[in-house]
Amino acid sequence: VNLTSKSGFLLMRFSDDHKLQVLHALLFLVIYLLALTGNLLIITIITLDHRLHSPMYYFLKHLSLLDLCFISVTVPQSIANSLMDSGYISLGQCILQVFFFIALASSEVAILTVMSYDRYVAICQPLQYETIMNPSACRRAVIAVWMAGALSGLMHTTVNFSIPLCGERVIHQFFCDVPQMLKLACSYEFMNEIAVAAFTTSTAFICLISIVLSYIQIFSMVLRIPSAEGRTKVFSTCLPHLFVVTFFLSAAGFEFLRPPSDSPSAVDLMFSIFYTVIPPTLNPVIYSLRNEAMKAALKKVLSKDEFSQRKMYFKAMFKL
Repeated sequence: VNLTSKSGFLLMRFSDDHKLQVLHALLFLVIYLLALTGNLLIITIITLDHRLHSPMYYFLKHLSLLDLCFISVTVPQSIANSLMDSGYISLGQCILQVFFFIALASSEVAILTVMSYDRYVAICQPLQYETIMNPSACRRAVIAVWMAGALSGLMHTTVNFSIPLCGERVIHQFFCDVPQMLKLACSYEFMNEIAVAAFTTSTAFICLISIVLSYIQIFSMVLRIPSAEGRTKVFSTCLPHLFVVTFFLSAAGFEFLRPPSDSPSAVDLMFSIFYTVIPPTLNPVIYSLRNEAMKAALKKVLSKDEFSQRKMYFKAMFKL
């Protein structure tokens, strides 16, 4: 693609072989459909099953919604580019990709922090749980999560695209990644972006510390529970969340903190998949497999009786 007459960028491809490009597109399509199905299923189950209308599942529903949006920002564009054997992305698409990617990633860190606090209150302050985590407080927390993400995305996008670019407009990543785009900036022109990145990183670190402190309190309380059944019940709700937090933050941290490579390769692209594609796909599986209430609700929703009841309900609605 001739970029001299266009204002877009060239994204790095996984391979120069068109057959491998098609294979990559098919693999990404399968992963994308799995992520969509898993997250939509969790949203549907929590919405339909009244037993899951509690703060923990309310936040889980929003995590699934974030995951669904997060994977949709990068993967469909990458699939389309691979099938068309093109790495071109327009300036407008790149701006939108940066905004939504940063916004949703920031919101994901924020919702995981809120979820850890919810578990802390439920286990360490059970008598005050309903008072502290009342519906109004939960709604305010979720609004704050989405607004914080949007603000972070807006700051990064505004600063990042106000920087003059020098050299070839080639991004060594399969999406418009901010660290890779900074390499295209003219010398000494990206101090504002570094300041915004430092602020975002500091905020993420504060969230991580909050999560760690919550789980220190939780596990110290769990060890005091006399019954094995009680401990198992607590672990079944806490361990999935802890695994998701650890995987997402460690993968993202490794990608952003490691020294930039002078000659990026397909291996560098693979590392980025660990925090852009894998978490949204695995999260529904992790939460469903470890959570007995989720498994019971899933069986109920997929049962023939429940399905026929829903079918009759929708028929009655359409007749009205």
